[in-house]
Parts: sequence; C-alpha cells; structure tokens
Amino acid sequence: MNTSATPTASTTSPPPPRALAGLAPFLRPYRWHIGATLVLLVLAAGATLVFPAALKNLIDEGLVGAAPGQLAGHFFNLFAVAVALGLFSAARFYMVSWLGERVSADLRNAVYGHVIAQSPEFFETTQTGEVLSRLSADTTLVQTVVGSSFSMGLRNAIMGLGALGMLVWTNPVVMAQVLVGLVLVVLPAMWFGRRVRKLSRASQDRIADSSAIAAEVLNAIPVVQSYNAQAREARRFESSTLAAFQTAVGRSKARAVLVAFIIIATSAALLWGLYMGTQAVAAGRISAGHLGQTVVYVIILASAFAVLGEVYGDLLRAAGATERLMELLAQRSPIRSPATPLPLPAVVGGSTLTLEHLGFHYPSRPQQAALQDVTLSVASGKTVALVGSSGAGKSTVFQLLLRFYDAQNGSITLDGVPIHQLSLEALRSRIGIVPQDAVIFSADAMENIRYGKPEASDAEVMAAARAAYAHEFIEALPQGYRTFLGERGVRLSGGQRQRISIARAILKNPPLLLLDEATSALDAESERMVQAALESAMENRTTLVIAHRLATVQKADCIVVLEQGRIVEQGTHNELLARAGVYAGLAALQFSDGPTNAMTSATD
Repeated sequence: MNTSATPTASTTSPPPPRALAGLAPFLRPYRWHIGATLVLLVLAAGATLVFPAALKNLIDEGLVGAAPGQLAGHFFNLFAVAVALGLFSAARFYMVSWLGERVSADLRNAVYGHVIAQSPEFFETTQTGEVLSRLSADTTLVQTVVGSSFSMGLRNAIMGLGALGMLVWTNPVVMAQVLVGLVLVVLPAMWFGRRVRKLSRASQDRIADSSAIAAEVLNAIPVVQSYNAQAREARRFESSTLAAFQTAVGRSKARAVLVAFIIIATSAALLWGLYMGTQAVAAGRISAGHLGQTVVYVIILASAFAVLGEVYGDLLRAAGATERLMELLAQRSPIRSPATPLPLPAVVGGSTLTLEHLGFHYPSRPQQAALQDVTLSVASGKTVALVGSSGAGKSTVFQLLLRFYDAQNGSITLDGVPIHQLSLEALRSRIGIVPQDAVIFSADAMENIRYGKPEASDAEVMAAARAAYAHEFIEALPQGYRTFLGERGVRLSGGQRQRISIARAILKNPPLLLLDEATSALDAESERMVQAALESAMENRTTLVIAHRLATVQKADCIVVLEQGRIVEQGTHNELLARAGVYAGLAALQFSDGPTNAMTSATD
C-alpha cells in the first residue's frame, strides 16, 4: 500500500560514512565558523593531553622530596589546565551546537523548497508522509552528528592519537605491541560496521513507512471514521511501528556488540601496556610520576576508543539519513523553465489559447492515452466549457495548461507563445484556477484570500470577497477576516470554502481563468449567488470551465465534448442538442424533462 520512489535497504547497499560528503555544500558557507570550532576543539584536546604531564610533575617534583611551597604551585598548574579545558570545551560546545542547528535548518529548507518545486509526477510515486519523515527524522539525525557526534569524534580522535603518541614516545617497545593489537581491533570493527549500516538504513525506512501511513490516515479522518475503520487503521499503524521497532532493536543489538567488542579488545591491549609499565617502575627504569602519567594517557586512549565506537555508530545512522536526503535533492523535475524564456505580450482583457494535436499519457499509466489529437482554439474573452464523463480528459487539459505535465505530442500556445518557452512563473501568473476541492490553508480568512495576490491591500481582499459572495459569512465569523479557519478550513462549510477559493482567484484577476466544477460544493442559493459572481468575474477574460452539471454551462460561447481523450463534439448548447449526439445524451440524463424540452427551456 505504501510505495515510494526512494529505494529501500533491501534494494541498495548500505551507505558508508563517506555518504556524509553530501553535506559538504551545506557546510561550505560556514567554513570560517568551522575553522574557529576546529581551533577550539584542538585547544580543548590539547588541554586534556597536558593534564597527565602536569600530574607527572606533581608526583615527581611536588610529592617526592619537594619543598612544601612547591606543592601549591603544582596544584595551581593543574587547576589552570582544568580552567582552560572548561573554557575551550564550553566554547566548542556552543560553536558546534550552533553549526548543527544551522546546517540542519538549511538542509530542511533546501529539501522542502526542492520538493514543492517538483511536478505532480514526483508525488505519484512518493508519499507525502515519507517526505515529512525525511524533513523531521533524517534532518534530526544530521543535526545530531554535525552538532555533537562529529565534533566529539574528532576531539576524541585527536586525544586518542595524542595519548597514543605520548605513550609510544615514553614506552616505544611496549606501545608498539599495543599498537599492533589496536590495528587487530579496528579491522574487525570496520567489517562489523557494515551490518550496522544496513540495519540503520532499514530502520529509517521503516520509520518513514509509519509516517506515510499516519499522514495518509490523518488526512482522511472523516472517511476512516465513517467506515468505522479506526481500529483497523490503528492495527495497520501498529504493525508498521512494530516493524520499525524490531528493525531498530536489531540495529541496537548490532551496535551494542560492536561497542562491547571495541571496549573489551582495546582495554585488553591497553592493560597489557599498563602491566608492562608497572614492571618498568619495579625495575627502576621509569619514575612513579612517569607511571601515573602513563595510567592517565591509557585511560584517555581507552575512553577515546570507546567514544569513537559510539560516534561511528552515529555516523553510520547519519550516513543513511544523508543518503536519503540527497536522493530527494537529486530528484529533478521534468517540468522546468527554459534557460532563456520568451516574454509574454501584454493583453487587454482575456488571453488567447490554442491547443494543437495534443497527445498525452500520464507517466504512471504509459499505456493509456489521457488525450488523443486534441485541437482547440479559444479567442480572447470567450468562455469554453469542457464536458464529458469522468476520465474523458477534462482535468488533464487544465494540468497541461498549467504545465504540471508536458504533452508527449502537440503544443499549447498562450497569447501566441508556446508555453514550454515561457517561464513557469510567467505562465502561471497569467492563469487563475478555482479547483473542485477548495484548498484552505491554516491561516485566517484574510490571508487565505490574499494567497492569490500577496501584495493586495485589505480593501482589495474584501472587494474580492464581496464579488464571491463571501463577505457576509466572513464578517459573521468571531474575528471577521482575522478568524483562523483551521487546518484545511475545518471551521467552514463546503460552500464557504469554495467561495473563499473563488475570492482568491478573483483577487488574482488573471487573463485566463480555469474553473474546475467551481460550484460543485454549493447549495442552490449559494450556487446562484456564486454563479452570478463568476459570470461577473468572467467578463473580458478568457475562461475554461469543466462542468459535470450542464445547467452551469448553457451560456458558454462554446461547449467541447470529450470522450476517451478525444474531442467528439463542439458547439453551443442549442447546437449540440440539435445534433442529438453525445452531448444530447448527457443532457437527457441530467434534465428531467428530456433533451427536447431541455432545448426548449434553454431557448426560452
């Protein structure tokens, strides 16, 4: 039931940590910030590495045969190192936290901006819930790595290498043996990490599946409840979350084994080195302070390797998240503005429109033609109605006009310019649409209408509302035009939502108006008022109307009848009735007194 254009872990190999290189473009603008962070990181790591040396001096010079006055000085030196470590660590934490939040915000903005620019073809194969999961869960993983784990890993890598270097310098023979042991630890850990990577990617896929189910059901709550499907949908979501839980448990087990292996193996190797150091003290080859320094460096090295094991697991999870986000960003919409778009000529009144031999198949249904050899000319200021049974191709014409898709055959010309040579912004700014299902945003009535013309004044918005017969019911709302309408306009009736949508289109005032069964949600009284408003708005502009109820298009200058993607008839209402063809048959089904009397009443 849940399909996705994004490949899952079962179809692709698990992403290695180098997949994080996809974040480079988002890190590059903050390179100076990153540089300052690295300096602070090195200073903090350096302060940590200085601490064992200061401890050695305290033991050898401050405790063993030293004057009492020198002891306080050594403790002061240790405190100074601690102060430096605290200040550098705090500054580093703030810098990397800021960087993580900034990069994740930029990434989230980039993905969202990229997704909403995709053509409808993208949403035919990618579920909204999965995209939302990428914007939330995956970007959160990236924020964790950039703002914490990566810095922590780099800091511990510097400290581990520094401690290892000091140990090799002070005890070269013994630490050479330990180093060989560490190599034997790292190689199996890298091999085992592949399993963790695969499970991390699978876990993210299962979370995305759950998000997709939730988004789908929450957007259809009235239908779900009307069919008493709450328990069934809850079980479906529970099954999805259980799959996500089981995959996450498998990932956690794998990470736990990896961490345990690294800690135990590295501790064994380092304890061997520590044991050899105690033998050197007993033999008089090194001092007690030297041994204390060695102990602290061993602890630093062991803890660094343990932290690196944890960080490596985080990096693997973030690599999977980054790969998924980069896959979204790599999607390229087939519908794009040309590199050098042509300008649209100025028009007075309505636009002219020409469709020539249009042929189109939806990408998801390549074997089924949605339009076949459709040719149509619409003069400026004329109203053309598209009628026909469901699936005849009426809505497809609108989608091609708006360039949601490009036709495989033929061309569309707007005001003498082929629409594929226009920028998408210029094309769509010349077209207004009132869809069958009115879209209301989570904002107040004023902003919902102003969506058609963001720069419009309050007076212009109210004028558009009056033209759409929406002003009275908006004024009656608790806060009038400033009343929050709820998600998807849940506070409004269907007819009220439709009139808000019509007011939005009227405010835009486009030369070409597309009405997709714009009065379908209205009662008889509201339909009469809105029909009058629409007729007023249609004056001096070109209008295309999709209509299932033929009574709403009897006054159209031309009625085009579509059947199975082809134009089978066109003419005025009376002309088509007189032909006794497809249109007359549709009229006979809708007018109770039959086509002959319908023609008579229309003529009257």
